[in-house]
Amino acid sequence: MNFNNISFILHKPQLSENIGLCARAMKNFGFKNLSVIEPKPIFPNDKIIATSVGAKDLIQKAKVYSNLERSLINTDILIATSARFRNKNIKHISLNELAQINFTKKVSFLFGSEASGLTNDEVSYADYTLQIPTNSKFRSLNLSHSLAIVAQVVSYFMSINKVDFQKSKKIKIATKKEISNMLKFCLSTLENQNFFKQKAKKPIMIENLRSIFYKMELSQKEIRILSSVFAGLTKKP
Repeated sequence: MNFNNISFILHKPQLSENIGLCARAMKNFGFKNLSVIEPKPIFPNDKIIATSVGAKDLIQKAKVYSNLERSLINTDILIATSARFRNKNIKHISLNELAQINFTKKVSFLFGSEASGLTNDEVSYADYTLQIPTNSKFRSLNLSHSLAIVAQVVSYFMSINKVDFQKSKKIKIATKKEISNMLKFCLSTLENQNFFKQKAKKPIMIENLRSIFYKMELSQKEIRILSSVFAGLTKKP
């Protein structure tokens, strides 16, 4: 399988050392694609380069984004890592269950900041949440350690899994960008219809709508159908 299909996304990392160590861990297991969203330290800097040791090339080629949504343009499956249980209708996956992921697609792993992890809003973009089993009385893992564990497990499953995932070539799965554009159209339509009457509830409603669409494996045809439905809502009878 192609390791170039796999990306690791660091969302608002706070420490230069952790960014460098994450790059090092990625290269340890054969991965190259690193994305960084709103890093707190200047990126790149000397400390990041120093702690990356032999993974300087990953730092130099890393992509920096101003927000999460932009980083997902080329992602088919997003797996968000979290130490906390989420009271959301989203698929939870274990490390062993990563063997079931179709790594022939473009898969991204999302890691939150060292201090606060990922918010529910950020998790709403994901297809799955992944929790690394740890001591129940001390769950917190260092960012680079978490990434190293995930990278090792994914590398192992990709190396042994030779299953050829079969699906009709006529079915084209929608990209995150296509889903994002459809969702924006949906929200704009709802806004014009005065759907969000209770302004205080609007953010959580948007978060829930995003979670619904992002976790569904929609095809391009289904995206077009949904867009047509939303467009029909604006037409007067």
